[in-house]
Amino acid sequence: MAVDLERELEIAIALARRAGQEAMRYYGGPLEVAHKGEIEEPVTQADTAANEIVVRGLLENFPDDGILSEETADTARRLGRSRVWMVDPLDGTSGFIARDDDFAVHIGLSIDGAPALGVVYRPAVDVLYWAVCGQGAWRQRAEEEATRLQVSDVSDLREARLAASRTHRSPRLDRVIQALGIKTETRRGSVGVKIGLIVERECDLYIHLSSRSKQWDTCAPEAILREAGGELTDLWGYPLRYNTPDVWNRNGLVASNGRLHKAVIERLQPLLAEFGRTRVA
Repeated sequence: MAVDLERELEIAIALARRAGQEAMRYYGGPLEVAHKGEIEEPVTQADTAANEIVVRGLLENFPDDGILSEETADTARRLGRSRVWMVDPLDGTSGFIARDDDFAVHIGLSIDGAPALGVVYRPAVDVLYWAVCGQGAWRQRAEEEATRLQVSDVSDLREARLAASRTHRSPRLDRVIQALGIKTETRRGSVGVKIGLIVERECDLYIHLSSRSKQWDTCAPEAILREAGGELTDLWGYPLRYNTPDVWNRNGLVASNGRLHKAVIERLQPLLAEFGRTRVA
């Protein structure tokens, strides 16, 4: 069902571009790298500067909405709102620090717990992805005209091309790749960048076994992937829910072109049991 979010999309795109441009002011220069949270995630002055632009802009334009942002202290206020913005001002900070171009600004809008709008902007290469529920997914490169996106029609796992994390590698993922019979793999950073590979038809599948992603990592990319014809669930095939008290995606992620999804979920189940994984309610 199409949703009228024209103003929201216009503002989100403008904020993503501004935040990306601000982050690029620090790219390649001296960085102040700190580590935060229980898994010691890196954060730089570029993250906080980009966050200030996005969060301030959303508050000014949509004061009644909730906001959940990686670089802003969370409060219970958002839990009473049906519309909540999910912001990662610099998804892929490790890539930003390494200067490998694998980072993106994520701005997503969830409505009643589901992704309704997504904007992902890669400032290092000037590529913008966006989608609104019911209105398709789109990409714009530099000065080019916007192009509508559609995932691949690959339906045989033996032909599937996997988008995998550049970091967070584990022997368990190697076991999954072997069991699925996947022969082609592209390693990149940022959830937004990897979902971009799927909607650009360069890859067909992304599997994230870890429980270490959060709602701001996935909301905007999921909106874009779904509007391009793809699917994103947890490892057991259940949909992700947004604006919950616990912001972690504790049950991992499977993103695909849709055609592969059922087969991947079915093949994962005995492997998850082998790994001792059970779904967190």
